[in-house]
Amino acid sequence: MPENREKVLTILRNVAGFEGVGTPGATVARLGGLTNLVYRVETAGRHVVVRIPGEGTESYIDRAVEAHNAKAAERAGVAPRILWADAASGAMVAEAILNAETMTPALFRTRAGAPRRAGAALATLHGSGERFEFRFELFSMIEDYLKLLSTKDVALPEGYHDVVAAAGPVGNALDVHPRPLAPCHCDPLCENFLDTRERMWIVDWEYSGMNDPMWDLGDLSVEAGMDAEQEEELLRGYFGRAPTPAERGRVVIYKAMCDLLWTLWGLIQLADGNPADDFRAYADGRFARCRALMNDPDFAGHVAAVRAG
Repeated sequence: MPENREKVLTILRNVAGFEGVGTPGATVARLGGLTNLVYRVETAGRHVVVRIPGEGTESYIDRAVEAHNAKAAERAGVAPRILWADAASGAMVAEAILNAETMTPALFRTRAGAPRRAGAALATLHGSGERFEFRFELFSMIEDYLKLLSTKDVALPEGYHDVVAAAGPVGNALDVHPRPLAPCHCDPLCENFLDTRERMWIVDWEYSGMNDPMWDLGDLSVEAGMDAEQEEELLRGYFGRAPTPAERGRVVIYKAMCDLLWTLWGLIQLADGNPADDFRAYADGRFARCRALMNDPDFAGHVAAVRAG
């Protein structure tokens, strides 16, 4: 019997039509999740997903914003239907997407058309006209995470502040020709994409907000470990054409910047004792990849292309 079974069913009873759900007749199975506990429940012929928020996540996630944005993403046609959400606790229930595969880096490599479908789903989201609450501000979030880490017993990777300083001019290049803000996922882990082979669904809106849409493309490329061919398929699926040098440059810049930010997120998980992964290795690996990309001889050319527009 899965852990937290009764807690899952207690949350589910908040949803209309599930008030009387009991242990007999309900199948509960644990799904993935780095910070939260996520379960799939089948009962009376219906399939739903129940999310129990992870301990400590309330210190850096606004659950009311998440619920608002998840429902907006549902209206945009890229996210499952939200059946119930509690902004106070962060518990949530959503319809399950049937016959869908939870994506991984390996599946993005092996499922034909997956990068293209992901690009198309992100284009639908970004072009939906929906307004997300929260403005995803990269450097403000870095500052906020650094302040949070200053209260915890954990060490930054050596040279982290130097790389943040070097990223300043990169941020300035992005600001020369800013793109209109769009509703963005902002945390496009592979596992947040569900593929039916016909379309890609997107879940988990904890970090979502209004942002430069190129962030989602760059971050997904990093999370999936895409090679040049896969990334090209992703971008063509998004734009319906080849990207311009400035568009490609923004994607490359955000590939570096997402690693700079998520390095700190990994350290927060480490400090909070999250057992889901080796977060010391996660953070150090992210930071090393960021620094390597920024030191790549081609990186300055991408920054120049973005600055030129």
